[in-house]
Formats: sequence, structure tokens, C-alpha cells
Amino acid sequence: MAASGAPSSTGFVSYDEAMLLSLLAVAAATSLQIEEATVAELQARMQAGTLTARALAEAYIARIREVDPKLHAVLELNPDALATASALDDERKARGPRGPLHGIPVLIKDNIATADAMQTTAGSLALAAVRPPKDAAIVQRLRAAGAVILGKTNLSEWANIRSTHSSSGWSGRGGQTRNPYVLDRTPCGSSSGTGAAISASLAPIGVGTETDGSIVCPSAASALVGIKPTIGLVSQSGIVPISHTQDTAGPMARTVADAAALLTALGENGTDYARSLDARALKGARIGVVRGKLAGVSPAADRVFETALQAMKEQGAVLVDADLPHLGEYDDAELEVLLTELKSDLTRYLAEYAPGAPFKDLAGLIAWNRAHAGVELQWFGQELFEQALAKGALDGSAYRKALAKCRSLAREKGIDAVLSRLQLDALVAPTGGPPWVIDLVTGDHSGLSSSTPAAVAGTPAITVPAGFDHELPIGVTFMGRAWSEARLVQLAYSFEQATHARRAPKFLPTVPLR
Repeated sequence: MAASGAPSSTGFVSYDEAMLLSLLAVAAATSLQIEEATVAELQARMQAGTLTARALAEAYIARIREVDPKLHAVLELNPDALATASALDDERKARGPRGPLHGIPVLIKDNIATADAMQTTAGSLALAAVRPPKDAAIVQRLRAAGAVILGKTNLSEWANIRSTHSSSGWSGRGGQTRNPYVLDRTPCGSSSGTGAAISASLAPIGVGTETDGSIVCPSAASALVGIKPTIGLVSQSGIVPISHTQDTAGPMARTVADAAALLTALGENGTDYARSLDARALKGARIGVVRGKLAGVSPAADRVFETALQAMKEQGAVLVDADLPHLGEYDDAELEVLLTELKSDLTRYLAEYAPGAPFKDLAGLIAWNRAHAGVELQWFGQELFEQALAKGALDGSAYRKALAKCRSLAREKGIDAVLSRLQLDALVAPTGGPPWVIDLVTGDHSGLSSSTPAAVAGTPAITVPAGFDHELPIGVTFMGRAWSEARLVQLAYSFEQATHARRAPKFLPTVPLR
């Protein structure tokens, strides 16, 4: 689905003076060289007076209309974006900028509530035309920082918790998002639209959400930096939920510096993560190398990972073998926690942020999907929803035991234990393998993924571009203790500056299967 407001391809157009001026503005905007531009570069141009926030927003809107028909990454443009940008221009002239994001366009995932003219649907037609009565907490923070909310991005519907056979990046509202590097490959999910859009320079920065892998996987698949923060650093209020113990929003950007600037705005702790940008941070750092069950799954990822490790070593890092002892032992417990919390948390979200929805709880949503199966269930079902509906309450013994197991094995006996025993600054692992071919009939064909330990532990993770396999991006993930985002940003930035692995996408139709 192309962004709303795109020019019609049929009928006759009357070019009055206002429309002509608008077209001239768009033509001028497209000459601004926004592809791969960083937040700092754009901010410097605005400060110098050679660029305005309105012209910048117009440039990105023009690029969305040009590029997004290939990607289906942007669901909707914000009709207030240009007026907001103009007001921020006036404010800059009168009082100066609010901070690094003043006038910077940002795209946000369509499971983040906005109290404006845009919809908040989690990609589902079941919530079409539902307008939240208030902004999500992170949207309030973005507006306060002076960011321009440019639009909403496509996603794996309901953040990929509906079916075990889903195709990452597909939603009933937006169709299938595509990878900007190779268009028949997955953008990974569930923050697929944000990942594809930011990689394709449809905005300089974007916000995704993650429960397990939904920031780091689409970031790696589109050669982005993605930060999954410690649970609690970023407010969950106003985000369509899966799990209050694992859900978090986080930055997705083309550089570590841009991701750090966005994390500063999103975070509730007042930390300026830009102060952690130290290109020498790897020197003397003790990095635990996680292979274990992650090695040998993807030969391509293994090759890129070994090259990345060599780069860290050349920067002075001390590499230590540090396999996580309980990897894979808590997968069933994680699913028990997610499904039980989904049943409860969704009811609370609907009451507060979607009181006008045609259903009030998970049972009502399941019934709505059945009644609209031709559009919502055309490719895969809702068996995870149905399993969640059968779960007990949050005070039930099955849930409490599963939650205790997750916290113990993933965090106390997992990440925390390994970091302490080996006196490590961080762990590093391949984020995943090369993006697989999109398959709407049988669903995702993913194999390698390192997202679960940090997701279940509730601790931070940062993925950084590390290399390519036949034009397909591959990333590496740095993981650390809770609240260690500043240290991880240091290490990620040092690695990025040493390797400069990212390159812009080429929108190739395919690559040979091997």
C-alpha cells in the first residue's frame, strides 16, 4: 500500500497556482540530497540557515511517494507534518532549537498510539479508523523534543503474535513490506516497515518495537543500527501490547550516532547517549563471543561474524569465548509468558487507547477476524491468538512458574552470570542470517537468531551492520547487563567507525538462490 496522499494515476488534474507552487516545492525538496543523510548533518544545515524543517519534511514526503511503492513500508503520512515543521522553523528563529531532533522527521511503527489524524491499527483492519484519545508516552516525548512525526510504518500484523505461519512484514492493512536491498527477501519483523523505510532514506530515523527480535532482526536485515533497550527505560504506555515483561520501543537508524540521539529522546532516565560516542571504546574492552548453538546455523553469518571479530581484535578488544549455558531451554516458558500477558494486556490497551474499537478483548478480536477472514486470514490464521485466549490469569501457577524460569535462566544464570564470571563488558553474537525469500504461503523460513536471551532477560541489545552476503545484509549484536545502554553504544560506535560496513540499498529484484 502506497502512502496516503500519493498523486492519482487516473483522471485529469487542474494545475492551479497553489498546486503549481506545491509541485515546485517538491521538485526543490528532492534536490536536498537526503539519501543517507545523518541527523547531525541535517541539524547543522538547519542551524546554518541553508535548510528548513518544512523543506526537509517535503523532501522526505517526495521520496516516500517515489520509493515506497516498491517497499510498502509506509502506511500513512501525517497530514499535520508540514504545519508542524513550519511551526518548528518559526520557533528556531525565535528561540533556537530544542535539541538534536528539532525539525527532524521521524517515522513510527503503526502500533504506537498518536492522538492526531492518523490511525493506530497494529496493521490490522480491525482497528481501522480508530483514533486514540491520547498520544503514547514516547510520542509525547518525540513531540517535546521537536521531532516531526512524518507518518506510520507497516509491520507484521499485531507484532507477529497472531500466527506461527506468518510472513514477517505482512499486515492486513498494508500488505507485504519488502527488503530494500533485495525486493523478494524478507524485511524481517515485526518492525519491518520502519526498518525498510529508514534503510531506504524515507526518513532519517524511525521507532520500532520489540518483544523478541522485532527491532534487531529488521535492523540487521536492512543494514541498520537497532537498539532494544532495557525493559523500563522506554515507556510502554500507548503501545499495542504483547507482553509487559518484554515489550519495548527503540531506535532504528542508519548510524549509531543517530540511534543514540533518538534513544536520548525516548528514554525516561535523562541520559544523553551521544556522550558515549567513543571511537576508541573497543581498546581494552573484554568482549564475550557467543557461538554455541548460534554457530554453524548460517555459514554466511559465520563468515561475516568472524570478520567482525577480527575487526574488534584489531581495535584492541580482548575476545573471550562465552557461550550462554541455557540457550534454548526457556523457549516454551517464554511463549507461556507472552500468551498469558497478551490476553490481559490487550484488554487494558483497548479500554484506554481504543475505546471505539469494535471489540473489547482478545475474544472479540478473534471473532472479528473470523468474520473478516477473506481479508485478514487470507494467508495465515490466528492460532496464537486462540492459544492465548485459553491461558489463565496473571496470578495462575503456570504463568508464575514460566516467568520465574525465564528470569532465572535468561538473566540470573544466563547473561548476568556469564558477564560477571568472565568479567566482560558485553557479549557479541551474529544477529541473524541473511534475509530469506518472502513466502506468504508457508510463512517465514528464518533459522539463526540471537535475540531471545536479551529479550527474555529484559536487558539491552544493539545490532550494528557487519557485512553482506550476495547483497544481503548481516549484523552483529552487542548484549549487556540491564541499564548498560551507554556502554553498549560506546562499543557499537567503535565497531561501526572501524568497519563502516553499511552501504545504501540498491532495490535489486532478486539474487540467485544458493
